[in-house]
Amino acid sequence: MKNKNDLKIKLDELHSFYNKRKFVHPDPLEFLYNYKKRDDREIVGLIASSLAYGRVAQILKSVKTILDKMAPSPAEFLMNSSENNLIKTFKGFKHRFTTDEHISSMLLGAKKMIDEEGSLYGAFLAGYSTSDKNILPSLSNFIERLNSVSDQAKNSLISLPCRGSACKRHNLFLRWMVRKDDVDPGGWEKVDPAKLIIPLDTHMYRLGSGMHMTSRKQADMRTAVEITEAFKQISPEDPVKYDFALTRLGIRKEGDPGLFLDSI
Repeated sequence: MKNKNDLKIKLDELHSFYNKRKFVHPDPLEFLYNYKKRDDREIVGLIASSLAYGRVAQILKSVKTILDKMAPSPAEFLMNSSENNLIKTFKGFKHRFTTDEHISSMLLGAKKMIDEEGSLYGAFLAGYSTSDKNILPSLSNFIERLNSVSDQAKNSLISLPCRGSACKRHNLFLRWMVRKDDVDPGGWEKVDPAKLIIPLDTHMYRLGSGMHMTSRKQADMRTAVEITEAFKQISPEDPVKYDFALTRLGIRKEGDPGLFLDSI
């Protein structure tokens, strides 16, 4: 890793500038701000993060399409819907590799967890241990339960840590649910932010490599954990703190990842 103190200064400057609500759009995170109840935000967050792949304009359109069908309360809609009702409601939906069967199956898995544990938060806590080094064991348990009712060999919305996936979208969901600041709404108070894993995609992988946080050649879970460990040297209690600001460099027109890396 590049000089820790110098890097912290640059990251703090970036965080101070970008970590504001006005820089959220365009980002599927913005949908969570429309819901006051945690139960609704959990469902919205699961949907929005799961569909967060591809062009951002299409992501926002797809998330809105799903949420419009679940208005005004996604949580109440889900808990009052049967499997047949879910299939009928989302019939014909398509988002890149994601089909109507994928979205219905994932939501059915979420409904099953809520029936059993009272909420997605409760379902996550059922597999959570404060003695775990990071969130990976509890995330793996959560995803396994979410995928338990899927009839598909592979649901495009559900990444599997056991297969080495970096689980970028699931870790993004956890960032939204666990962290609470000017951007992330939080709500899962019993989950320690220090255990979160960076949501790793190709953009964050390039930045992590450029900051000498990893020399690995694959953007997989091992690399995500390695980069997270490097961030822990800078922000031990909140290693995912800089994720939102760093991702603005790849989304905002004024952001330039190359210039940032050249500055450190």
